[in-house]
Amino acid sequence: MRKRIVILVIFIIVLIIGYSYINQSHRDIENEVAEFEIKTTDLASSFTNNTIQAETKYLNTTIEVTGIITEVNTNSITLDEKVFCQFTDSIESKLEKNSQIKIKGRVIGYDDLLEQVKLDQSTISKN
Repeated sequence: MRKRIVILVIFIIVLIIGYSYINQSHRDIENEVAEFEIKTTDLASSFTNNTIQAETKYLNTTIEVTGIITEVNTNSITLDEKVFCQFTDSIESKLEKNSQIKIKGRVIGYDDLLEQVKLDQSTISKN
């Protein structure tokens, strides 16, 4: 009987820990301080030159990237054809191609086929 109670208590503890691990609060990239401020050309060249080293440095970090807008869609912006920034909400329509902008987002990887660094949860920096 005592053995069953111990097993039941351990099982309940594992369930509680598992539930809290699965339901962690999400990161708020918009309010996080950027770990790096970098130009699009520098960011893209670091991934082109040594992908493994660049992923170790930038992957899953919050960065602010500065560049020229080459493409604008409802939920994404491409900077210098090298950095693809995906937004959670719709983007304001005032943005124009060939204008300089600073965007904060989380680096999620590098697309070898398109040769673009991918950011998600992006926001336009006010600076």
